Amino acid sequence: MQPLLLRAGHVLPMTADDRVIVDGAVLVDAAGRIADVGEGADLERRHADVAVRRLPDRLLMPGLINTHAHSGLLRGTAEGLPVWEWLQRYIDPMHRVVNAHEAEIASRLCYAESLLAGTTTIVDMWRFMDGSARAANDLGIRAVLVPYVAEHPEHDYFESYDANERLIRAWHGGGGGRVNVWVGLEHLFYAVPSAWERAAAMSRHYGVGFHTHSNESRVDVEESLRRYGVRPLRALERAGLLDAHRVLLAHCCWLDADEIAVIAERGIGVAHNPVSNMKLASGAAPVQALLDAGVAVGLGTDGEKENNNLDLFEEMKTASLLAKFSQLDAAALDAWSIVRMATITGARALGLDADIGSLEAGKAADLIAVRTDTPRMTPLLTGPYLNLHQNLVHAVQGGDVDLTMVAGTIVVEGGKLLSADLRALIDDANAAVPGLFARRAALTPEQRSVNRGETRTA
Repeated sequence: MQPLLLRAGHVLPMTADDRVIVDGAVLVDAAGRIADVGEGADLERRHADVAVRRLPDRLLMPGLINTHAHSGLLRGTAEGLPVWEWLQRYIDPMHRVVNAHEAEIASRLCYAESLLAGTTTIVDMWRFMDGSARAANDLGIRAVLVPYVAEHPEHDYFESYDANERLIRAWHGGGGGRVNVWVGLEHLFYAVPSAWERAAAMSRHYGVGFHTHSNESRVDVEESLRRYGVRPLRALERAGLLDAHRVLLAHCCWLDADEIAVIAERGIGVAHNPVSNMKLASGAAPVQALLDAGVAVGLGTDGEKENNNLDLFEEMKTASLLAKFSQLDAAALDAWSIVRMATITGARALGLDADIGSLEAGKAADLIAVRTDTPRMTPLLTGPYLNLHQNLVHAVQGGDVDLTMVAGTIVVEGGKLLSADLRALIDDANAAVPGLFARRAALTPEQRSVNRGETRTA
């Protein structure tokens, strides 16, 4: 890898001062790390021996960080139900029949979609994740892989902690440091007490994070009170799971003040998934209260089946609008807060803010170039009428990403995926889906009439 100077019309480093550099540049060294950030003319003068890539109608910014996602192949076929019914009717039956080949195909397609839309880091909770690790390694994305573990007699068709531990040993720190493996759990309800103990112990032993869903719906809280006599955060605490090395909780729509205090005191990260939470009628997370308490809240798309895309720019806009709508406050969750959630605050939620999330010397060169020569970014203003951050949140779409770089390697350029044949990935997914759906239908024949489009496909 040769050093490269990226000189762009605008650079948004996402440092604490919310600085915007007009005609700025980022110097990437031969190790794939950021060596310098500043004014373009100055950097080009001081590094005259370095090749220059000129991006005059582009905005350079940190790559987006998706703090909660699921690979999958069910897009558009699991609709119209609240979360627990949705799991029982569509999702759990899929987990019973999906195989390792299909799981890897799903990850490859989802990682490609993510890179094309400007996501450079993804937290993926999925199945048979040796295939996901290969996919992340090959496509060039930075991935935190979290096996979909359940250790319970009624849910014995998910991943096991034996498999989770093997994956940590095989892949944690792989892909040149881009691939990391955490300890996963689908939900507290999906495990027996001995599994809770093992999850926390594994996280501490290997020094890796622990990730699960919590407080996603009102039913989640009611069922926790019925089973354990306490709300979900206190149940997780009682189970010892909050004693893991690092904790990231997805959703957290139904938190009370005590639970927010627990999250803040323990330094737990939260993955906010506004599109999924709206689609499944789960609720609106108290994001502003979490941020006010000092909690690191990142953004997540959730899976392709509950979103139905992996575009974090869309997630930024939805997060802003949902906060304003649910609080009846047009000033709720300002644009700077949202962009931070998608970048540096998301990195902090993962404990990776020393390495990614902003454009600063010494950090990994994970960055994207967003087109500024589009109607959506017009007008583009700096100075007293600065609107660049507003446009990023409320106007830009994932398709406006022109270039994606991870660890100094360009994996998307000119809006085209360089690290894989996108057409082949799409063809592989389309070829795999009929068999997956046929096996699921055979397992649950009463569901064949629920979604006639799905039955015709199968």
